[in-house]
Amino acid sequence: MALLLSFTFFVLISSTTAQSPPSPGYSPSSRVNSIGFNQGFRNLWGSKHQSLDQGSLTIWLDSSSGSGFKSLRPYQSGYFGASMKLHPGYTAGVITSFYLSNNEEHPGNHDEIDIEFLGTTPDKPYTLQTNVYIRGSGDGNIIGREMRFHLWFDPTQDFHHYALVWNPTEIIFLVDDVPIRRYARKSDATFPTRPMWVYGSIWDASSWATEDGKYKADYKYQPFIGKYRNFKLGGSAAASASPSGSTGLSQQQLSAMEWVQRNHLVYDYCHDPKRDHARIPEC
Repeated sequence: MALLLSFTFFVLISSTTAQSPPSPGYSPSSRVNSIGFNQGFRNLWGSKHQSLDQGSLTIWLDSSSGSGFKSLRPYQSGYFGASMKLHPGYTAGVITSFYLSNNEEHPGNHDEIDIEFLGTTPDKPYTLQTNVYIRGSGDGNIIGREMRFHLWFDPTQDFHHYALVWNPTEIIFLVDDVPIRRYARKSDATFPTRPMWVYGSIWDASSWATEDGKYKADYKYQPFIGKYRNFKLGGSAAASASPSGSTGLSQQQLSAMEWVQRNHLVYDYCHDPKRDHARIPEC
């Protein structure tokens, strides 16, 4: 019995230790040139909490303010990415994000595609939350489509590239060119089609970000810092995630995504028994 328990413990530890996913065989990021921050973005808020040094943008949150930035123009589809490095240590309640949205143009009825890092306590890994909203926010009517991951590396140790591919048939979330999630267009009602801008931000979301608000932002650890570089804004010609130029994922990319979801997915809204599945028909 002791031998069996030891073997089981070994398997569990082996399955959760950091390993790289299988190669997806294709690098969508290589199809899109990097641009300088000022070539594609501007400060949106918290200008005194933002600094640019040789193409690397630093934004930070303290007790007085966070900071955010926005693309100079909207996009209908494309490839959107940035390399990010996160703040180590106690970051509970703090969101560091890179996302698409048209909230300013359609308040209360906006679309959004999110890459959000949910702050954490030092004994637990960061959670990467991916999310999709379609024509719904505010008035208690928000319908999130969250999938959350614990990554196969420590995102505070180095820069890693996080990206969204959005085209007329699907949304693909990528980490270092590895697809981690595919959200297909199953109906017009469950897929964003209106133009969106590209945003990044760091802000206090203590009410929900870390274990449903159990742990709050603690400003004795301020400032909380997010670093961004290697910005990529690709038009519709760069939106494909497959080497053929068509939409969809190759079998090698699908295998890499399945590996990530098998080993690192920690929440899937489609499998949450507390959700009202009548409101998420794509599941």
